[in-house]
Amino acid sequence: MAPISVIARRCGPGRLRSAGYWLATAAVAAELGVGGVWDIVRLPYVHALVTHLGYPDYFLVLLGTWKVLGALALLIPRRVLLKEWAYAGAFFTYTGAVASHLVTGYDLGEVGLLAVLTALTAVSWALRPSSRRAHHLTAR
Repeated sequence: MAPISVIARRCGPGRLRSAGYWLATAAVAAELGVGGVWDIVRLPYVHALVTHLGYPDYFLVLLGTWKVLGALALLIPRRVLLKEWAYAGAFFTYTGAVASHLVTGYDLGEVGLLAVLTALTAVSWALRPSSRRAHHLTAR
């Protein structure tokens, strides 16, 4: 029997889903939080990269502030609409970063981490528990 099926049988699909959600969410929130602080303090590496991509200096502080707030929104309980906005912001940030890198001459292989973060954002969003979904916003 495959190892994943042994785990699924012992833990149940609900626990696997929850574990997947929290692993993806922790990774995205950690990157948003740490990356946001790096942006705000204008870490030399980050500053050089953003300048090379053609963005102005103030963009780092603006983006960094939103990233830190997005990380907090993903982790706090309730506030489901705020979480939806945070997911959208993270998705726009990562896909925008991929596009910016490719347009300025980076190779596809150099944007791998950004692609992984985009995928983790989608996984976190898709696996989020019912208590973190905006049910009242769905069409009736």
